[in-house]
Amino acid sequence: MATTRSPKKTPAKTPTKAPAKAAAKPMTLAEAMAALEQAGSAQTRKTYLRHGAQEPMFGTSFAALKVLVKRIKVDHALARALWKTKNHDARMLAIKVADPAQVLSDELDAWAREMRVRSCGGYVAMLAAESPLGAAKAREWMSSKDDALRAAGWILGGHLASLDEALADDWFEKQIARIEKSIHGAPNAEREAMNMALIQIGCRSAGLRKQATAAAKRIGVVEVDHGDTACKTPDAASYIAKTWAHAESKGYPSPAAQERDREPMRTRC
Repeated sequence: MATTRSPKKTPAKTPTKAPAKAAAKPMTLAEAMAALEQAGSAQTRKTYLRHGAQEPMFGTSFAALKVLVKRIKVDHALARALWKTKNHDARMLAIKVADPAQVLSDELDAWAREMRVRSCGGYVAMLAAESPLGAAKAREWMSSKDDALRAAGWILGGHLASLDEALADDWFEKQIARIEKSIHGAPNAEREAMNMALIQIGCRSAGLRKQATAAAKRIGVVEVDHGDTACKTPDAASYIAKTWAHAESKGYPSPAAQERDREPMRTRC
């Protein structure tokens, strides 16, 4: 009787692991400054100067900054070193790679005072809004005797309307009343910041939308001197309506909810 042999079993192969990638080395200050300088252009410098930026600067575009932010990600130590250079482009990069969880109260105060370009000063307020210090800084800055801090405070208040769900709506109701009462007599930068804050507060909830829109209509035209730029002051009432329509078309219950679902404005813009 013939015997049947069992087929030989092929031993299972141990899956080979892909070699681990070496962690990228943190970018040094010298490397960051060199990258900023290489990306700078004379035309961008002219644009920044028209918007009030001051030397020293390389004229690094926001697109180039975004590439560097993707490479660096978050590095608060580097952010502090970049800020100390007093270079405009370095300070913009500093705000974008700073860590909201590590930023100190005194740092936010100094950075808000020293970033004199209104469009760029808003980025310090964005950083504050992402940090645990946001609500406290808004109250402090809005009551400051320093014009730059008050303007930053209103920008911060606007961002908190989108980001901080813990703040009660009645706090924002009080800010609407303050804006309506004082916007026309406020300094130029603060007036611009108040107008934007009113828009963002009106995008927080349905109730605040109604109140902010009514206040905007009573306020009327807000005059802001944008200098030698093409910037225009948005009409708050129509801008609120337009922003709500866009958010609802995307399935969001409010523009604030849509903003919370996106990459932070500080790093995406």
